[in-house]
This record gives sequence, C-alpha cells and structure tokens, in this order.
Amino acid sequence: MKQLIVFIKKEFYQIFRDRRTMTILLIMPIAQILLFGFAINTEVKNTRVAVYDPSKDASTQLVIDRFQASDYFTIAEELTNPDQINDVFKSGKIDLVMVFSENFAENLLNDGQAAVQLIADGTDPNQASILTGYASGILSSYRQELMEQYNVPFQITPEVKMLYNPQSKSAYNFVPGVMGLILMLICAMMTSIAIVREKETGTMEILLSSPLKPTYIILAKAVPFFVLSVVNLITILLLSVFVIGVPIAGSLFLLVLVSLLLILVALALGLLISTLVDTQLAAMMASGMGLMMPIMLLSGMMFPVESMPDVLQWLSSIVPARWFIEAVKKIMIQGVEIRFVAKELCILAAMAFGLIAFALSKFKNRLN
Repeated sequence: MKQLIVFIKKEFYQIFRDRRTMTILLIMPIAQILLFGFAINTEVKNTRVAVYDPSKDASTQLVIDRFQASDYFTIAEELTNPDQINDVFKSGKIDLVMVFSENFAENLLNDGQAAVQLIADGTDPNQASILTGYASGILSSYRQELMEQYNVPFQITPEVKMLYNPQSKSAYNFVPGVMGLILMLICAMMTSIAIVREKETGTMEILLSSPLKPTYIILAKAVPFFVLSVVNLITILLLSVFVIGVPIAGSLFLLVLVSLLLILVALALGLLISTLVDTQLAAMMASGMGLMMPIMLLSGMMFPVESMPDVLQWLSSIVPARWFIEAVKKIMIQGVEIRFVAKELCILAAMAFGLIAFALSKFKNRLN
C-alpha cells in the first residue's frame, strides 16, 4: 500500500512539474466554458439598422423610435436615396434596412393599412430570419397599440426581402466559413508537424549543417505545403460552385488573393507553433485543437460576432479566419469591388507578413 501511495505522489509531482499538462487540465476547461457560454449566442443584439423614410410623418417616427428604444436594434443611418441600400450592405455598416412606403401615416389612417419593407443580408439566412422576425414583432406591437387606441383594425404589412440570397440557401453562409476552417487547419497543422518531425528525429540539425541558411531550409519545407494548399483551394472553389451551387458573384482574382493571404497566415502560424513544441503530438494538438475552437466560435462562422460580449469581439479581431470569412462573403455572394474589402485585405496582409517575419526570426534564434 505504501508503495502505491509513493507512486501516486510521484505522478502528482510529475503532473505539477509539467506546465503544459496543468494548462490542459485546469486552464483549458475554463477557457472552453467561457467561450462556449458567451460565444454561442443566437440572440440578436446591437443590430445596425438603416432607415429610408420618404414619408417622414409622425407614424414613421414613432416606429423608428420604437426600434431605437429596443435592446435589439440601433438606428445607425438614415438613407436619402434607395440606391444607397446596396452600398451600405456591401460596406458592412448595416445589418438591416427598413423602408417605409410613401404617405405611410395617411395610408394607415385612411385605408387602415400601410407597408414596411424589411431588407436583410441573405448571405447569413439564419441571422437574417432572426432579424426580420424581431423587426416584424416590433411592427406588430405598434399595430396592436394603434388598434387599441383607435379601435380600428389597422394592418401594417412587413415585406421581407433577403438581399443576395432570395432562396435563403444555408450554403451561402457555411461555405465561406468551411473554406476558412479547412485552409487554416490544414496549412497550420501540416507545416508544424513536418518541421517538428525533423526536430523530433534529430534530422533538423543535419539539415542546418548544410551550406543553406536556416531560413531557406524552413522556406523550402513550407513551399510544398503552400502549393498543396493552392490545389486544395482550387478543389474547394470548384466543389462550391459546381456541386454545392454557391456562385462567385465578384472578382475571382480578389477571391484568390484573399485566400492566398489566409494560406500565408496559416503557414506562418504552423511555423510559429513548431518553435514552441518539440513533439508531433503537441504540434497536432496546438494547431488542431488550439485553432479549431477560436475559428468555429469567434470568426463569425457559426455565431454573429456582434452578439458577443465586447471582450470576445476584441478577441475575434485577432482571429484571421474572421476577416477571411467576411471578405469571402462579400466577394462571392455580394459581388463587391475591391474598395469594400480593402480593410480585410490589409488586415490579412499585415497578419501574414508580421507572423512570417516573427516566426522565421524566432525559429532561427531557437535553433541557434
């Protein structure tokens, strides 16, 4: 019995000395429960609404005030021309547009009915359905108050329009997210494992003793994975268009450019992970488990970033897949020009070159 207790103590000491094991056992569950608890949120919060109101009467102002007073909506912009609707969606400034019919109050009082058009971004059909449902609820509540006040059966008809995705196909939303997930995980995982394998077997020192500089050796190992990732990208795009039926409404060049930037970011992350771990198993866990959860929860792939707490929204800004997914949705579904994705391109480019420079310098210093 004493021998058993001694061995148990030994195991405890060994676990406590291993910081990585302690992190996995104690810190990871805390991080997971917080992320899953706050990020998995299908409620609509802080929805940015633009209003086009040609009537500008007391009734439309009352409806606008009710939207503004709601916890779910924020009136972010008032449009002066219906031609602005496409631009505000493409710029990413607005989540919902509310269009009142002309002579709204007059039609409501004289005819007992008026129309309001609710236009949502159909690239995320689930989110769009929730938004229009909440907005229709506010309109219904206002109609009910009018009926109680005037004892007249008023009718306010919300006309829902799903912009860019009138059929509300879910593939329009999940294909960009899956593209980001696949490219990030495959590139980062394969690069980190390939380099750590050389270190684990002791052949990396043999390679470094060759006349080539260490940087050239690492780049030579990364280039094949870059080429294979490009092949994966082509395959994914072909399947998305010809099998799943997701169109490429915008520039194919822009789509390829943003995808190549994400591939560079993933390769740099894989190289960085290879400097932090010494075994292939650790590299697989760091690149697979470590990247999968942030990509799925914080990138907007499954849950809207706007509905998350401010801290998680800030954390999501350092997840490369978030900017990739936003850019791909705009290019593939909305067909935007380069000026509407300039922000995402610049962020991904800065991440790519910054991570590559940092990972290469850290790798070189570590091996020296």
